[in-house]
Amino acid sequence: MKVLKVHPDDNVIVALHDIAKGQTVTYNGQDYEVVDDIPAKHKFFANDMNTGDEVIMYGVLVGKAQNFIPQGGLMSTSNVKHAAEPYQYRSSNYQWNAPDVSKFIGRTFNGYHRSDGRVGTANYWLFIPTVFCENRNMEVIREALHNELGYAVTDKYKQYAHQLVEAYKNGEAIDAVNLAPANNHQNRVFKNVDGIKFLTHQGGCGGIRQDAAILSKLLVAYADHPNVSGITVLSLGCQNLQVNDFFADLKKRNPQFAKPLYIFEQQQSQSEEQMVAEAIRKTFEGLVEINKLERKPATLDKMVLGVKCGGSDGFSGISANPAVGYCSDLLVALGGKVLLAEFPELCGVEQQLVDRSVNESIARKFIHLMKSYEEIVTRVGSGFHMNPSPGNIKDGLITDAIKSAGAAKKGGTSPVVDVLDYTEPAVKPGLSLVCTPGNDVEATTGKAASGATLILFTTGLGTPTGNPVCPTIKVATNSKLAKRMADIIDIDTGPIIEGEKTIEEMGAEILEYCIKAASGEVTPKAVLLNQDDFIPWKRGVSL
Repeated sequence: MKVLKVHPDDNVIVALHDIAKGQTVTYNGQDYEVVDDIPAKHKFFANDMNTGDEVIMYGVLVGKAQNFIPQGGLMSTSNVKHAAEPYQYRSSNYQWNAPDVSKFIGRTFNGYHRSDGRVGTANYWLFIPTVFCENRNMEVIREALHNELGYAVTDKYKQYAHQLVEAYKNGEAIDAVNLAPANNHQNRVFKNVDGIKFLTHQGGCGGIRQDAAILSKLLVAYADHPNVSGITVLSLGCQNLQVNDFFADLKKRNPQFAKPLYIFEQQQSQSEEQMVAEAIRKTFEGLVEINKLERKPATLDKMVLGVKCGGSDGFSGISANPAVGYCSDLLVALGGKVLLAEFPELCGVEQQLVDRSVNESIARKFIHLMKSYEEIVTRVGSGFHMNPSPGNIKDGLITDAIKSAGAAKKGGTSPVVDVLDYTEPAVKPGLSLVCTPGNDVEATTGKAASGATLILFTTGLGTPTGNPVCPTIKVATNSKLAKRMADIIDIDTGPIIEGEKTIEEMGAEILEYCIKAASGEVTPKAVLLNQDDFIPWKRGVSL
């Protein structure tokens, strides 16, 4: 099968393999002669298009023709521009056909049970600076603890650099020096502590006071995360984000917070050396205690799954995202939580999500957040239509609505039970929408803040993104990528493109992998590589 029409109403057809100009392809009994070279992942038109005609893909409006385009012509940025339908609240009686979950009834994962009933998929100690002035001290502590306790992954590069220096000194060929494999945390001192994580950032002072207030809520959300067992906070003392503000937000988010929490304020210490040494000592004592925790069985309704796409391509909405969406539906049917974010990448499918909302209040909150966000963006001369990156466009995502319609597939088809503003916690079983930018790291940072304990991250081009406290699982849209970047990819959904597996089969396999990852039986590549990306959103213009 060389081509695919995603939805019966579409007037564009996707090339699954390269198609040469002049070649005739057949789909559902109809022949199409392509009049341009059609690279894999790109689209050609199923019929002649005139200026202003609507371009339909995934069954929704995704653009408008800018000039006459013949049947079989390639869709490009020169002949199609972004367009999307307006949206509003309207009474809807959405009916969801839940998938068959009989295979997963009674299944469990082995997680870390917290006193408030939540279950973590990992057991981390977390370092938090209230201001960027403490980042250097954080780096000093990171190097000391990571290297000594067996969490560093940079040793192989240090050894490689050392071998290059020795080869150079000895007059030997440096191209004969090979990079040794990483130890993958096999020498950890604390076997039940999955890592020591550091939330370095550029905030906490300067800017506007609202930035510090939002940062406080974000840092508190990470401290309260079910994958975190203990926290060390470093404060300078004079910054906008005061320790008292952090405490007040922590108490508000979780009045029963009972994790070990150590706070060190540099301007009240005897010296920097004394403060750093004391922070290391107290943290070591805390690590001894949380190492006593052990994984225990938990039902799948305790899982909180964040779904994200980055480095997307023309296959994202056809293979990886729908497969993740089916996995999402399985988990929702089992009583779990799923978080779909990236509001700029919901542009064009807003009406579908509004209609899927379980009540008017939730629908109107989504509409308010979407329109408020878009107003900020358009006020400075930008827009959601500018979201696709050069890499997205090169690999077939010509308009934002095309990208968004494919991106939304990650959330499956279940009802929208809640809409969360940035840092708001997910408390309802089912699918929740989380207001974040589409930017990979800002979005994953926000998902973890809302409580995701695993993140499924789909990619068609390859993106080395992870999160400090939430294990991130990379899902490739195509097998070429999965083979070329095997060091960062965990799951290959390319068999969907080749017709070897169905979306449902692949979605079930993804959930199986999630169960293993949540149990510590497999470690996602992003975790092995310490891809601990963390970027707070200042609520400014970010797509």
